[in-house]
Amino acid sequence: MQKPVLCILAAGMGSRYGGGIKQMDPIDSEGCFIIDYSVYDAMRAGFEEVVFIIKHAIEADFKATIGARVSPHIKVSYAFQELSMLPEGITLSPDRVKPLGTTHALLSAEETVAGRPFAVINADDYYGPEAFRLLYGFLTNGSDDHIAVGYLLENTLTDHGAVNRGECIVEDGFLAHISERIGIRKSAEGAEYVNGAGDTVFMPRGTTVSMNCWGFRPSLFPLLRERFEKNLAAGLAENPLKYEDLLPNAVCEAILAGKARVQVQPTKESWFGVTYQEDKPKVMESIRRLKAAGVYGDKLWR
Repeated sequence: MQKPVLCILAAGMGSRYGGGIKQMDPIDSEGCFIIDYSVYDAMRAGFEEVVFIIKHAIEADFKATIGARVSPHIKVSYAFQELSMLPEGITLSPDRVKPLGTTHALLSAEETVAGRPFAVINADDYYGPEAFRLLYGFLTNGSDDHIAVGYLLENTLTDHGAVNRGECIVEDGFLAHISERIGIRKSAEGAEYVNGAGDTVFMPRGTTVSMNCWGFRPSLFPLLRERFEKNLAAGLAENPLKYEDLLPNAVCEAILAGKARVQVQPTKESWFGVTYQEDKPKVMESIRRLKAAGVYGDKLWR
């Protein structure tokens, strides 16, 4: 069985951080970003190759910072998500600058993955070491199923504003449905968001949510491509500048069609990320505490 690879969705970094990787704030004294810790945790879990999915506009900055730090320790490959990568007959508005979504991003890495099982994470989320152990263990167990690492809602919230999370319905250990919840905020008893009808919806503690932390078999790629090509024209017609095909929606569609089975492996790890500038001090303190507890050494890359 071929060893799994780790795919990191990083093509949106330039837009989120002001046009280039150099605008990302380091979270430790070494100048490391959250993505460094994800690669390090993945390497310790057994992964031997990371595929960074980026765009050419940030290639030089990315390779000079993140790529240069991690490449002495793990094999590094690159895949490029570009707006020019479109099905035949599809054209974009000349004003379109936003990437076409995480489904499109992952499809851009299909040739690089080259028929191997693969994990997928976001570039700017901290997942914790256990998540990567779960991913690697599952992807090397010989199963045909896919995996979603499920987080407790209360472990994925920020004190400084709203976040978006995929609410998971889990039945007998398998993902039955996933729904994107927009604008979730902490509340006294858990969390809440306002739905499309304007109603406030309560989400209790213990709710399982997805943080875009997946493990897939290569059999998923044809399903992703089928959905992407089927929905792209209609999506662009409705919203030509901002339509995105999101990976959780594509996975959910495959599940509902009976074409994929996704096991949910729970973790009690706590997410953190710099969703808001006010989050940065807490992120840095979290890293300091993890180092003090021996989870990481004083220097990540020696």
